[in-house]
Amino acid sequence: MSFPSRRLAFRILLSFLIVTCGARQFINHNYENVFLCVLSFLLLGIPAFFERKLEISIPNTLAIIIMLFVFCAEILGEINAFYLKFPLWDTLLHTTNGFLMAAIGFSLVDLFNRSDRFLVQLSPLFIAIMAFCFSMTIGVLWEFCECASDLFLHTDAQKDFFVTSIHSVALNPDGVNVPAHVEIQSLLVNGEDWMEKYGGYLDIGLLDTMKDLFVNFIGAVVFSVIGYVYVKRRGQTTFARRFIPTVFRGDHLDSFGNPLPEDPDGKMLQKRDANFRPKK
Repeated sequence: MSFPSRRLAFRILLSFLIVTCGARQFINHNYENVFLCVLSFLLLGIPAFFERKLEISIPNTLAIIIMLFVFCAEILGEINAFYLKFPLWDTLLHTTNGFLMAAIGFSLVDLFNRSDRFLVQLSPLFIAIMAFCFSMTIGVLWEFCECASDLFLHTDAQKDFFVTSIHSVALNPDGVNVPAHVEIQSLLVNGEDWMEKYGGYLDIGLLDTMKDLFVNFIGAVVFSVIGYVYVKRRGQTTFARRFIPTVFRGDHLDSFGNPLPEDPDGKMLQKRDANFRPKK
């Protein structure tokens, strides 16, 4: 089976599973989950949409991981409660997100860097740093979205942790800027003993946010290192190419008139549109 056929088959499989899940949620009158299914179904088309709009070629490995990420986050994570059933599920997804966003940020900078139209040529280290910063920025923006969802829609996107101690200057009896350390030994909320029932007090998502940003950091660093090696040894490594989009233009030329790299099979990428003519 060819690479495009594999991507299409994978998308059809995920689409079938999403439609089946959506039908089940509709029968059970879980209309919020139905909306998530519709959203997930549409998000599966992200790789194809950007390929058409931006005239780029997204590697099949990257496209499949993006579609799988959507399915794991929304269908498995939210609807089937994998976030609760598997404690590391959210950590895995945020790590993957950091890796993917670094790949996308890296490809954007690298395409411009290889262009003859720009006089400035960036070093491999600088491109890797830009990819890392792009990934971390997306991670921070995502945490903003989770916080806004919790504040205004009363969701629980920023999962809470139970803590057994509090360290805060607000509890300092002298009112100075020195944190007071308080061990939580008893806690009643609406007449219910939370220490006995839950073992602590909720931190309201702070630790979850920091954990998400940290694993996003790990994913970003991993791909930034891979990208650095890719640029440093241009043409000698193939792993990074599976995550870096290229631009379709003319006869094996990208949008800047430079030769397109070979695909993971070692074959030159073919032009898509026979009627396309590169700009002079």
